[in-house]
Amino acid sequence: MPASQNERILVTGACGQIGVELTLALRERYGNDNVVATDIRPLPAGIVSSGPGERLDVTQREALTSVIERHRISVIYHMAAILSATGEEKPRLAWNVNIGGLHNVLETARELGVTRVYHPSSIAAFGPESPKEDTPQETVLRPTTLYGITKVTGELLGMYYSRRFGLDVRGIRYPGVISSETLPGGGTTDYAVEIFYEALRRGRYSCFVRADTVLPMIYMPDCIRATLMLMDAPRVRLRHAAEYNVAALSFSAGELAAEIRRRIPDFVCEYRPDFRQQIADSWPRTIDDRAAREEWGWAPQYDLAAMVEDMLEKLSSRLGSASSTLGPL
Repeated sequence: MPASQNERILVTGACGQIGVELTLALRERYGNDNVVATDIRPLPAGIVSSGPGERLDVTQREALTSVIERHRISVIYHMAAILSATGEEKPRLAWNVNIGGLHNVLETARELGVTRVYHPSSIAAFGPESPKEDTPQETVLRPTTLYGITKVTGELLGMYYSRRFGLDVRGIRYPGVISSETLPGGGTTDYAVEIFYEALRRGRYSCFVRADTVLPMIYMPDCIRATLMLMDAPRVRLRHAAEYNVAALSFSAGELAAEIRRRIPDFVCEYRPDFRQQIADSWPRTIDDRAAREEWGWAPQYDLAAMVEDMLEKLSSRLGSASSTLGPL
């Protein structure tokens, strides 16, 4: 069942691509005062004005403990992380934040009696040896990026704390996340968001992966819905609580560009692969998420056409683009 109005929720990484919208969704659902937003960066105005928030470095155990105690936190959504592309440039930082921060959260949650912890994993947990099509829930996990290594480690830590200490730890292996509200933050799938901004602003985009690169993606409304669905599910039904595969969309960069071109006929996309192409090539193309569908009823609501239409409508309004630049579907 959903968290009660009496429970207090902490969101770390509330400035992140998912963190901003997750925080707002949680506040709408459980009340503004019951959701405490934290990040090492200054919080966005919309987060500050709508509820409690603090600056927090999750690698600092004492500071984390203080926040949890002062706000009487009972549920944690631990979203703070260094993403894939940034992690390759700053591997030590990625390890300290992604593993050191997670360990601090799990230990503090265990000691202070936090009831549930949400910690997302990623398709980066897979590697070149994992099947590329319909990647199974249970398969070989040998990633080639530091980010992926931290995600596999995080899954194992979550399962350990669940088995050893009874802490209720849950998580989804997120595909690439596409959002109309928040810019991406250094991931390999950032092109799937950047392309919309550049299509509306300049009418052209230089994509850092090949046109035939296919990766699993999810639109932010589905991402938030999946997260809340998993946290609502009765624990007794969950067999893969800390590492659920979730699928929504799988398309190539070229297919995405073509769908945008249906609405912006003059849009031009060039393809200039960089170091992120190798990362993308190590990840799955499609995901088998039967466990999520069977155990907690997951199903996406957006396909590629619906996602592109919604993204362009929302961004064109925000960026002040003339509606006449968008042709009919």
